[in-house]
Amino acid sequence: MRILALTRYSRLGASSRVRTYQYFEYLRARGCEVVEAPLFDDAYLEALYHGRRRSISAVLAGYAWRVARLAGRSGYDVVWAEIELLPWLPFGIESLILKSTQRCVMDFDDAVFHRYDRHRRSVVRRLLGTKIARVMRRADTVVAGSHYIADYARDAGAKRIELLPTVVDLERYPLRDSRPARGRIGWIGTPLTARRYLPVILPALQALAANREFTFVSIGAGDVELPGVRTESHEWLAATEGDLLETLDIGVMPLEDGPWEQGKCGYKLIQYMACGLPVVASKVGENPYIVHHGEHGFLVDNQDDWVEALGHLLDDQGRARVMGLAGRARVEAQFSTRVSAPRLYDILRDAAGATCAG
Repeated sequence: MRILALTRYSRLGASSRVRTYQYFEYLRARGCEVVEAPLFDDAYLEALYHGRRRSISAVLAGYAWRVARLAGRSGYDVVWAEIELLPWLPFGIESLILKSTQRCVMDFDDAVFHRYDRHRRSVVRRLLGTKIARVMRRADTVVAGSHYIADYARDAGAKRIELLPTVVDLERYPLRDSRPARGRIGWIGTPLTARRYLPVILPALQALAANREFTFVSIGAGDVELPGVRTESHEWLAATEGDLLETLDIGVMPLEDGPWEQGKCGYKLIQYMACGLPVVASKVGENPYIVHHGEHGFLVDNQDDWVEALGHLLDDQGRARVMGLAGRARVEAQFSTRVSAPRLYDILRDAAGATCAG
């Protein structure tokens, strides 16, 4: 089976890395030929993460390259695309370059449809508000990273929907050892998401810091300053990600409660749990499907809940350890590439109507 993988970013992009690139080795071992074709380069992604203006010429070059790649796609059994082919362009343009006979699998790990149907400008809502629904109807298979996205695809009339969570390769996530806890509460993400979501938890951290000793550790967010809270910041590197997470005692995932957050796949939680960490997370979107409250950690609704949950895990190291081990077991059973890679292979094979050798 020959697969054209149309990713949005290179391996530097977290969504592309975990939704597509981490499966390439497995697919190739099964005899598949996988050709990768990212839309945006690393410079675009760096600008996006840090809130800088993206180069228009680089964007146009990426679009031109993608159109050329699709024009020469003969010989591929299936197109495996991340979200859409050409962001911010109407579906009609995409349909012109994707032949009706071309088999395609479309992968979604965010509620990207809300970028269009809830856009502040009416012209965007009018031109693009139904685009993702039409993309989903056109696809032979929609792969959804969350229940919210799967429900949207169902309402859109998608022919086939597969729920495939965003998972981890357990070999990259060491199980946290049994050393004494050091009061390290951690968060992993990008500067963009840090600016949006760390303020959600700030009042609780400040209240907690008034009577407990702890350090808030951020990974990948740049230099994080939280007034009244002892902080420690680390650069994200693929080679050290698992080792940094292993130094934590608790992993957190604060979210706002909005339509965009409803579609999030809870990947942070799965990373923490893979390292044997208890978690505390906003009770939003996919999080309740991943974390069983009181078993793997706590799901919270407000600032008082955050303070109580974090305080409990800081004070009761024994229970925190039990929760962390239960989380690791859950990841091993449901949220690892060992489980999802064979499923993805079958999804692509069925869509292509072909069978890989081996």
